[in-house]
Amino acid sequence: MCGIVGLFLKDKTLEPELGAMLAQMLGVMNDRGPDSAGFAVYGAGQDGFIKATLRGPAGTDFEALSRKLKETTGEFVRIVPHDTHGVIAVPTDRWSSVRASIRGIAPELTVVGEGSRMELFKEVGLPSDVSKRFGLDKMTGTHGIGHTRMATESAVTTDGAHPFSTGIDQ
Repeated sequence: MCGIVGLFLKDKTLEPELGAMLAQMLGVMNDRGPDSAGFAVYGAGQDGFIKATLRGPAGTDFEALSRKLKETTGEFVRIVPHDTHGVIAVPTDRWSSVRASIRGIAPELTVVGEGSRMELFKEVGLPSDVSKRFGLDKMTGTHGIGHTRMATESAVTTDGAHPFSTGIDQ
């Protein structure tokens, strides 16, 4: 059994509270999916930029990756760490070369989401713990979705955690 929650804010004044509200909703689903959880938050984007969420093993040094990307691509890429994930934003026309550089520098990293506004996070553990690890309660935006998973036919891994991105900002 799994659980899905979602929130779409029509009142702009509530956008700073999106993460706190979504974290509370996700926490209520602890019993429906205690194996893993994840969420996607749609926040501010920047025209002409791709925002991507990278997932790596525990202890991934995103600051070192940023330095290596500067050496490789000649472009400074700021990576905002969130536990095992990091969020980057690069000019749209440079994304394919930066993505290829990431693959070469850190093949253990996975791009779990990309687009102009979406940030996607997922990990093994109780939904309330996963949302705390990534600081969901501090995130802002217009809408978000959360998923909890109780594995019934496959291993409990981050690779099996939901949500999955199916395309740009999806």
